[in-house]
Amino acid sequence: MSVHLEWNNEQEQMEISEQLIERLNQLLQLTAEMEGITDGEVELTFVDDEQIHELNRDYRGIDRPTDVLSFAMHEELDEELDIIYEVESEDDAPPFHDTFGDIIISVTRAKEQSEDYGHSLERELGFLFVHGFLHLLGYDHQDEPSEKEMMSKQESVLAQAGLTR
Repeated sequence: MSVHLEWNNEQEQMEISEQLIERLNQLLQLTAEMEGITDGEVELTFVDDEQIHELNRDYRGIDRPTDVLSFAMHEELDEELDIIYEVESEDDAPPFHDTFGDIIISVTRAKEQSEDYGHSLERELGFLFVHGFLHLLGYDHQDEPSEKEMMSKQESVLAQAGLTR
């Protein structure tokens, strides 16, 4: 069992390297380990400002671009497996991962923010990815205590991966 990253690139501003995907996968594994998660899948899509603006407007009612969006899937599909596949034991079942949801990152915003904060684009993309994953797990930053908890978790994971400011 493992936590799996699926990704796609729908923007043309930068090439998404295998090294970057390996780094994001490392962050996914570190975050999952910190949270006691051993199985699941995260879908990641890289977009530009225009695309994330449209998503932010259509799904959140906020008519401007943002840096990262998370769309959680809170469905347990194990019961559906029993319906789709008639299996005599769990050993006969096909491999399947629960999907935590989708993370959408604006490369445009990530580039701007990395320059504004004076750190690498890799660090900014890593921060946004971990931030998005924590949202998928139910964390939020609506008030000061929850924001401190979420920021602490993000910084801990990034530090473990050597992505400090």
